[in-house]
Amino acid sequence: MTLRHRMSALALDAAKQRVAIEMPYDMAAGLILITSLIVGAFYCLDALYGERRDRSILFWKSLPVSDRTTVLSKASVPLVLLPLISFVIIVTTQIIMLFASTAVLLQDGPSVVALWTTLKFVQLWIALLYSVVAIALWLAPLYCWLLLLSCWAKRATLLWAVLPPLAIMMVEKMAFNTTSFALFMKYRLIGWFSQAFIDEHHGPLSAMTPGRFLSTPSLWLGLIFAAAFLAAAVRLRRNREPI
Repeated sequence: MTLRHRMSALALDAAKQRVAIEMPYDMAAGLILITSLIVGAFYCLDALYGERRDRSILFWKSLPVSDRTTVLSKASVPLVLLPLISFVIIVTTQIIMLFASTAVLLQDGPSVVALWTTLKFVQLWIALLYSVVAIALWLAPLYCWLLLLSCWAKRATLLWAVLPPLAIMMVEKMAFNTTSFALFMKYRLIGWFSQAFIDEHHGPLSAMTPGRFLSTPSLWLGLIFAAAFLAAAVRLRRNREPI
C-alpha cells in the first residue's frame, strides 16, 4: 500500500496515523543504530590487535604518546565518535525521507499537513540524542571488554569474544537447566531501553526517564567494570609486542 493510501485509510484514527507516519523514521534510525553497534564491536576487536598484527605498534610506541592516551583514544571511537556520527546520519536520513514523502503527497494537501504536523522532529531528535548517549554509557563495559580482548589475544579475537559466553550458556543449561547468564547478557545488550524510556507515552520527550536511567545500579556497575577493563588494557599494552 502506498504512503498516500495508508494515510487516507488511517485519517480518522489520529493515534494509528501517528504510528504509521513515524514507523519508517523509527525503523531507519534503528537500522543505523544497530549498524553502528556492530561497527563499534568489530572496531574494538581489531583496535589493539591490529596494531600488533601489522607491527604498527612499534611506530606508535616510538612516539611520545602514552599507552593510556592510546587506549583511551581508541575507546572514544565507539563511545563518542560513532554515536555522534550515527546521530548525524539518522537526522540526515530522516530529513531526506521527509522531503521524499512530501513530494509523494504533494497533490494531497491534508496528507502533507498531517505529515508535517505529526512528525515533531525537534522532540524526536532530542530523544534520539538521549538514546545514543544512553546506549554508549550502557554498552561501555562491553566495548571496553572487547578492547581488552583485542590487546590480550594473539589471534582470533572474534572467537574469543563469542565462544566463551556461548560455552557458559551451554554449560549452565546442561548442568542446571537455567538461562541466567543468557538473560544477563540480554539485559546488558538491550536493558538500556527499559531504564531510559517508559512504554506508555504521548510523545518522544514524555517517554524519556533520565533520572531513572542515571540512578540504575547496573549502569554504574557497568561503568566501573569499563574503567577496570580500560586500566587492564593500558597495563597489558605496555608489555605487548608485535605478533
